[in-house]
Amino acid sequence: MNNYNIEIKPTSNDSIVKFEANRFLVEHETFEFKNIEEASKSPLAQQLFHLPFVKTVFIAQNFVAIEKFNIVEWNDVQNEVATQINEYLNDGGIVVNSAKDSNKNIPVTVYAESTPNPKVMKFVSNRKLVLSVQEFKNIDEASNSPLAQSLFHFPFVKEVFIDENYISVSKYDIAEWEEITLELREFIRNYLQEGKTVLKENVQETAQPQQTEEKVSENFDYLDDTSKQIIAILDEYVKPAVASDGGNIKFESYNAEDKRVKVILQGACSGCPSSTFTLKNGIENMLKEMLHDKVETVEAING
Repeated sequence: MNNYNIEIKPTSNDSIVKFEANRFLVEHETFEFKNIEEASKSPLAQQLFHLPFVKTVFIAQNFVAIEKFNIVEWNDVQNEVATQINEYLNDGGIVVNSAKDSNKNIPVTVYAESTPNPKVMKFVSNRKLVLSVQEFKNIDEASNSPLAQSLFHFPFVKEVFIDENYISVSKYDIAEWEEITLELREFIRNYLQEGKTVLKENVQETAQPQQTEEKVSENFDYLDDTSKQIIAILDEYVKPAVASDGGNIKFESYNAEDKRVKVILQGACSGCPSSTFTLKNGIENMLKEMLHDKVETVEAING
């Protein structure tokens, strides 16, 4: 069983809804089909066109987006469509035939970007690499990521953090960035250009680095209201900023008695000299202001 899960995502266009999967459907390509004949190479799209209200089908990486005719409202049919896509994928249905054959013709670009942490360099790709945050402290933890395992073969690589379309590499002091950045950038670019695996498909079930975040997500409905508010604030105001610096922040816990929030820092944020300043003068002040007397201190745990 493939264990696909489909989540319904509204868009800014009322006629279009995205059906987002927890795994990649195609690699580094996008497809648009306006009718069942155009969809000849996509069995999934052809099946969707049997629904009379389907006008256009878009397929890209980890989602299917459908534009509808006005004969129905999405609220009336979107759950049925999500179920149909979910069952099709979990039954082993083909999304697009021969999609992988053209990947090698798509040029890969990778550029290096410094971070506030002098020990971490961010390598940004023009391709989406993963669907969720992955952090590896050593080669044993990287068993589900052939790319991370390969990076650990460089003696100066200490930790690897992968999110969206970038990789943050933490180094040992035995080398300086000006000596190794070009080598790492070219290695990552060639690795991706050759179509090698970044993350194994079964990572959703077995990857250890994701357990904390998944646990919080699974128990979200059972959290107190303040914890939910903290998570929402972190997601909306803090995560985008730390992601741009090559890192991530995760909610760990909230203690109502001492009004203490614990967060986990990952990637470039972990062990960063400026992280304490950011916590005290940024995140802590923001939570105090937005949640008034519910938060007093924010404590960081390096991931």
